[in-house]
Amino acid sequence: MNKTVNPNELKPAGDVGPLYAARKKVYPQSVSGTFRRIKWGLMAVCLGVYYFLPFVRWNRGLGAPSQAVLIDLPNSRFYFFFIELWPQEVYYFTGLLIVAAVALFLMNSVGGRIWCGYLCPQTVWTDVFYAVERLIEGDRRERMKKDKSSDPLKLERISEIVLKHSIWLMIAWWTGGAWVLYFNDAPTLVKELVTFQGPMIAYIWIGILTATTYVLAGYMREQVCTYMCPWPRIQAALTDEWALNVTYRYDRGEKRTSVKKAAELRALGQQVGDCVDCYQCVAVCPTGIDIRNGPQMECIQCGLCIDACDNVMAKIGRPKRLIGYDNDINIHRRQEGKAPIYRIVRPRTIVYSAIIAAIGGFMVYMLATRSLLDVNVLHDRNPVAVKLSDGSIRNAYTVRLLNKSGYDRAIAIDVEGPINPTMHVVGADSVTPDRPIIVIPRDSTSELRLLVTAPAENNPEKSIPVRFHVMDIGLGVAASATDNFVAP
Repeated sequence: MNKTVNPNELKPAGDVGPLYAARKKVYPQSVSGTFRRIKWGLMAVCLGVYYFLPFVRWNRGLGAPSQAVLIDLPNSRFYFFFIELWPQEVYYFTGLLIVAAVALFLMNSVGGRIWCGYLCPQTVWTDVFYAVERLIEGDRRERMKKDKSSDPLKLERISEIVLKHSIWLMIAWWTGGAWVLYFNDAPTLVKELVTFQGPMIAYIWIGILTATTYVLAGYMREQVCTYMCPWPRIQAALTDEWALNVTYRYDRGEKRTSVKKAAELRALGQQVGDCVDCYQCVAVCPTGIDIRNGPQMECIQCGLCIDACDNVMAKIGRPKRLIGYDNDINIHRRQEGKAPIYRIVRPRTIVYSAIIAAIGGFMVYMLATRSLLDVNVLHDRNPVAVKLSDGSIRNAYTVRLLNKSGYDRAIAIDVEGPINPTMHVVGADSVTPDRPIIVIPRDSTSELRLLVTAPAENNPEKSIPVRFHVMDIGLGVAASATDNFVAP
């Protein structure tokens, strides 16, 4: 039988609906348990380090910055406790980024997205904002009830909203303020900011980070993980079948039924699962998914559903870990009556660990053996060489001396290559005429113009290698650089 269709209900050709699904607000319920305590502990450590590390002091001597961790952009220095890095040592940051990336791969191969669930800044700050929200507005049911209230403009409700957002803004402001403290002496900058005498760039960055923290942790929350972050897509290509992910053990959980019905079926000797369809795993999930539907991109592997399910299993007298860190291999093994196997150590994790150890060890070796005295030499390009009236040959060089130590150095310069050379430092007084000795201030770079002259006899009429040696005459620390001595 034909049915009359309203033309207004027809969709135009090619209309497939909205590009993005409308967001459904998530109301995570509070939960207690092992993984929740781990998250609280890691959150306290991460926030404590981030907020208070700029105020830790480290004595580097007179005239040096006393902040333990400092990114000194005006002087192009990075300080990390006893380590001081110069722009020429940017390769340490490259190595650190490689180690961090491979460590992320290692975490993923061992425990899935444990970075996302426990250490990611988005997760940490969202947890803080949720804690504030629960403290002021109540737990899941209370918040849902208040949001659906027919009278949202009650004075009590308005006061709760104002208080919540005020605390959120204060946390966000503190987050932005802590960030800029890593770029200047923290106590000094705090005093300048409070008295409105701080640099404008500091206020700008505090404003930017306050806004981003407030929006990302207060409003966007799980949408950042689902839509903005690339890691859920990348990690799927880096995992394997042995990685331990938060998994619903359907070999135990199915067939689902109520507590009362399950007891009746067990009394009759029938097979029944441990899952009682209480939806507590869904209620506590910060992204609002049902872990029983299998692996999902939205899952951040935080383990809160494990705590929720364990609490329910304890109440109904069933074994814990119906949800746990596991994989499909072990689920199938249990279905076949075999014992589970956990392969944390396997070729993938061994390779990742070896890469981390190799790069980390190399960086530690380089730091332990690096010289605090360095030299760079650049030959003049025009003219390349000059022939003097007595027939001798002169080459000019720009010599840059780097003193990375915390004290002044008396540096002697020697040259090796031309026969019977003499040296002269333009515009600088030297203790000896043939072996220039220059005083280089602490933690600084000095640029010299050095003239090297050699007699024409016994020196070939072509380019020959020349090596410049610099030595701290007090400590014997030496460095060298190579260039060419050119005939005109």
